[in-house]
Amino acid sequence: MAERTPRPRQPSPQRQAALARLQAEALAGADTPKGDAPGERRPAQPPAESVELAQLRVRVIALENLVIALLAEGSERQRELAREMAAYISPRPGCTPHPLTVHAASQMVRVVERSDYFRAPDPEA
Repeated sequence: MAERTPRPRQPSPQRQAALARLQAEALAGADTPKGDAPGERRPAQPPAESVELAQLRVRVIALENLVIALLAEGSERQRELAREMAAYISPRPGCTPHPLTVHAASQMVRVVERSDYFRAPDPEA
């Protein structure tokens, strides 16, 4: 029986769309000023309702825990893909790192690491 060599995986349309969206957001953020010029005022942002903000926090916590559960049962390739995505949103060489981007990338890696606690032990270990 002849051995088959694995074909390289083509990125899914959803992954391509997500990467394109992240890249567009990163490029849009590159044009924004880093600070206010003297005499300029930032437009006031509408206040978030405390109830809505609390609900948003609850949903984020639920989603984070759901992702951890999925990664705990996921394949090593899926976990590797999550790490790759974190590296993808990290600042690129020559770009100024934005604190929120750096923090988001580190949080993604942390979620993958947290899923380690819930993985079934490797029977070969």
